[in-house]
Amino acid sequence: METGNDRQGRLRILVSLLYYHPHPTGLTIHVQRVAEELARRGHEVTVLTARYDGSLPRDEQMLNGVRVVRLRTLPLAISRGMLMPAWPWAALALALRHDVLWANLPMLETAALAVVSRLSGRAIVATHHGDLVLPRTRLNRLIGALMFRFYTVLAQRAGRLVAYSEDYAAHSRWLAPFREKVTVISPPVTMPLPERKAAAALRSRWAPDGGPLIGFAGRFVEEKRPDLLLRALELVVEAFPRVRVVFAGQHNIAYERTHERHASLLERWRDRIVFLGVLRGMQAMANFYAACDVLALTSDSECFALVQVEAMLCGTPVVMTDTPGGRVPVQATGMGRLAPVGDWRAIGEALVAVLQEPERYHRPREEIGQTFCFQETVDRYERLFRRHARG
Repeated sequence: METGNDRQGRLRILVSLLYYHPHPTGLTIHVQRVAEELARRGHEVTVLTARYDGSLPRDEQMLNGVRVVRLRTLPLAISRGMLMPAWPWAALALALRHDVLWANLPMLETAALAVVSRLSGRAIVATHHGDLVLPRTRLNRLIGALMFRFYTVLAQRAGRLVAYSEDYAAHSRWLAPFREKVTVISPPVTMPLPERKAAAALRSRWAPDGGPLIGFAGRFVEEKRPDLLLRALELVVEAFPRVRVVFAGQHNIAYERTHERHASLLERWRDRIVFLGVLRGMQAMANFYAACDVLALTSDSECFALVQVEAMLCGTPVVMTDTPGGRVPVQATGMGRLAPVGDWRAIGEALVAVLQEPERYHRPREEIGQTFCFQETVDRYERLFRRHARG
């Protein structure tokens, strides 16, 4: 069988993850950007993923140079996960035709992927996109324990584990036992220039009275703690009576009831809240960021939060909770402020500080792009895959 080494440097990479494009999460975007750039460089990239939506193409399709294989799922969900009956056979058949496996964690099939690696003789490079955090219930505790065990089996088999930052690797319960295997690669960040006229039009629509706009980009789930932002409005309104909050992302989540639990807060501030839903396309996101005065990220845990670097590239500073990994972009660029985790008053004070002196937190787009360089990220992934490719 040909290998990546004797095909003039061309690699065959099998990517495994649960959700792929068009599912709008940071993990999905991370994998899609790296996969498409590797395909553009001439490598053969196949993504094995779930057909999580019946409207998606069945079986295979080519998407921006990447072959996407979607497997049927059972009508049974385990929290965010889904069961794919054909996964073991499909994964093994595809592994035998590729040079290296790229796992993206957490995912339900982690332990099974370790078995596929052993049977096929292909090495695994696994990107850890964050420790699994679920709402605190008995069932979720059981799911968390099982997922950690599955992850441990894969981590023992993996050639390398990729972390977003040294900061997150040093604090991750999942990565801690395998620190000698960890390689740090920043997430792939790329962002078009905002369309200033379009951003101004959005601003006029969302804040017709001219008040400042606080953006929030992400799912309305417990882990992201949108309730802290809503509570922080109590302080922000004192300094900026016309302030509004614009939520971009899913806000009614099937596997959580966060929206319902905070119904009283939502009702209190309903005249100051705009829900946009999921924005499609990076240009729409760029215009969203540019229309906002500050982006708020109030998570209890965050391994990086890609959206904050995207906002910075659009000229928008960030208020981020002081979480391992999540604090890295603000610390590296100075384009924002950090607030203690879970402290809505401190979050409100940080938002007021940024809104009062925005010029203190602005940095040139070129500077942000040099700090988090897309091509360097893909270069490092490419070298890692080549190092562990069969042959």
